[in-house]
Amino acid sequence: MPGGGIGRGLPPAVRRVVALVAVVVFVDTMFYAALAPILPELEREFDLGKAGSGVLVGSYPVAQALAALGAGWLAARHGARTLVIVGLAVMSAAGVLFALGQSAEVLVGARFVQGLAGVCSWTAGLAWLAQVAPEGRRAELLGFGIGAGIVGAQFGPALGTLADLTSREAAFLGAAALGLPLIAWALVTPAPRVRRATTGASPRLLTRDGVFRAALWLTLLPSLGFGAAEVLLPLRLDELGATALAIGAAFFVAAGVEAVISPVVGRVADRRGIVPVVRAGAVLAAAGLVVLVVPSAPVLVAAVFVVTSAGLGALWVPAGSAVSLRAEALGVDQGWAFALSNLAWSAGVALGALGGGGLGEAAGDLLPYGLIAATLVLSAAFVLPRLERPSGGSVGAAGPPAPRSGA
Repeated sequence: MPGGGIGRGLPPAVRRVVALVAVVVFVDTMFYAALAPILPELEREFDLGKAGSGVLVGSYPVAQALAALGAGWLAARHGARTLVIVGLAVMSAAGVLFALGQSAEVLVGARFVQGLAGVCSWTAGLAWLAQVAPEGRRAELLGFGIGAGIVGAQFGPALGTLADLTSREAAFLGAAALGLPLIAWALVTPAPRVRRATTGASPRLLTRDGVFRAALWLTLLPSLGFGAAEVLLPLRLDELGATALAIGAAFFVAAGVEAVISPVVGRVADRRGIVPVVRAGAVLAAAGLVVLVVPSAPVLVAAVFVVTSAGLGALWVPAGSAVSLRAEALGVDQGWAFALSNLAWSAGVALGALGGGGLGEAAGDLLPYGLIAATLVLSAAFVLPRLERPSGGSVGAAGPPAPRSGA
């Protein structure tokens, strides 16, 4: 935020919501991202192969895809705070299940339950931020929320490394206990006040809107890249002799870079529009994905991954801003907007993980990486410009492009 402080210029009630949502998405994403350092060991222990590893990684986003619309309905009907509390309770249960699981099937099931928790936390958390954000600072606040999730992705590998050094049971049971104080925090945080008369439009308006569909595609694009990398990169680093600690460090640094740039990207998107940011990020990410298969030294592979992650991560905040602004312009509840956004994210990660693992095992890593890179470049050229076309209701720095429905 301007001046560098998360609370600078915000009312105290808004600061409390930003802090709570940031911690919730941090913890949820930490669970999700903890798999990378221990994936090679789990692959050997349960004889998964790249395809089986893809199933283990992909079970989380598959659950999110299946539950995304239900989460949107719950957020719109019962409120963001209620759904955040539900997500925290399910997250803790999933952490216990993953900690104690002794078969591949149980671990896949635990990841699936984690995905159900994640779609609740992210849908409700980001909707909550959008509902309380002051005018002109929505992308910035979403940037802090998404950035907190990215920091969670940074500390997830640390949790996985701790599990490798100690035990899966101890590390994940301890992390699961974090849900209890967060539930208490959410219970004492006032629910957002939403003017139902201005947010009661049908979510079908979003699915029929070309600008919103382009924003969803923008959400899906980086998800493809991250989904593939979360399967292929740990296995590649393991083949090159990297330890679980080194693999965790690579993901830790990459997520740290993403977290740092997210609020900056949000400020640029608020002031100059999202399309220039998206084009630069897409080109950088596409180049990085192709180059990922070239180095043979683990440290060089990790360095390329950090750069690639920065390009992919630069797409998250503009996507969230475009989704939120277009929903507001059409008078649709933010819960529905971020439910559809989560559906796009989860579909992208699932396709990237399952397809990346399968294609990587059959034909090598270059094929899935190359396909995703080509999709990024083609989308930057032909799909994403729809976000700035006046005839389609563009999304730019000035705010919602069309009058609010029902106003």
